[in-house]
Amino acid sequence: MDANGVGSEAETRKGGARRWSLRTAYALRQASRVAWFAAHGEVAQAITRRIVRRSSGEQPASARPAGSGPARETPDLLRLFGQIGALFRRDLANVEAGHYPLPDGEFGSPMAFLDLSRRFLADVPKVARRRLDGAHQEVFETDPDAARGLPRYYRQNFHFQTDGWLSAESARIYDFQVEVLFKGATAAMRRQALVPLSRIARRTDQRRLAYADIACGTGGLLAPALKAFPALKGTGVDLSQAYLDEAWRRLPVRSCRRACFVTAPAEALPFADASLDVLSTVYLFHELPPKIRRQAVAEFARVLKPGGQVIFADSLQSGDEPENDGLLELFPELFHEPYYRSYLEEDLDVIFAAHGLARISLETAFLTRIAVYTKEG
Repeated sequence: MDANGVGSEAETRKGGARRWSLRTAYALRQASRVAWFAAHGEVAQAITRRIVRRSSGEQPASARPAGSGPARETPDLLRLFGQIGALFRRDLANVEAGHYPLPDGEFGSPMAFLDLSRRFLADVPKVARRRLDGAHQEVFETDPDAARGLPRYYRQNFHFQTDGWLSAESARIYDFQVEVLFKGATAAMRRQALVPLSRIARRTDQRRLAYADIACGTGGLLAPALKAFPALKGTGVDLSQAYLDEAWRRLPVRSCRRACFVTAPAEALPFADASLDVLSTVYLFHELPPKIRRQAVAEFARVLKPGGQVIFADSLQSGDEPENDGLLELFPELFHEPYYRSYLEEDLDVIFAAHGLARISLETAFLTRIAVYTKEG
């Protein structure tokens, strides 16, 4: 074999070793992640069942057993874990394709992770009692000053969570809570929105790309976007100053100079007309009343340049993945999601098209739909 052949064979072996190492690291990390969050889910359910047993009187619908909920069948755990496995295979394929780097832990050091575990478990009884009582107006009723100036639809305890969206403690534990709910798969679902952003970034000078993440929360998409695209600058927009503060706290030092955060609603964005090349929004629309959804889409169209794109990621809708329709029906029964049922049947394409935004792609990833809309003209 000549020198070129030997070199080529050696490179092939090295490439195979790197690929094996990456896949092993990914598999170990995701397996431990699922086990960790699934275990917390079991503990949380046990705490909730104990509180329900100790309560007296008739339970509201939100606290009744799951069997009294959806008319359609829900997938069993085996099928759910099969869907999560498919999501992880897709996530790994995206890493290998270069759309984004191998994900690392988003919760900080092991000590910080354990502290979040403690905080989460301490909050479970509060959420359980609130669910049992059907209470979801504490933010509005007990601390009106904290919510002053915010839209009425926003001033409530979504998911029965303590403090709604409006405290530092809520911001600190929220992502952990959501990962428990989805058995460690939330970050991987969210990362699927990075794929269309990667395609845009590959054909554009990242330094000139005007990008904003709407309803960015604690930076669950913005932070990995800035990590994946090292020349990209991004603006995070959210209504909760507490969540924006947490997003800034979590942002790696190397990304801080390329990020800024603004407090504003999706229906009144702080950008000039035709000023953005791309915007993303993740898990926002199912939290909005129908009227506000339409106002938000109008704002998207206003701030995008012609040819600009919206990367939309949110819950599945009815019929997207029929075997999960029962789960979608169950979700608003177990969690305070006042606008979720209307979202399930909303014709999003019609709303976007009414403002000159045409859908160019649609995919699903476990319990999330990812669509891309482009501004015509």
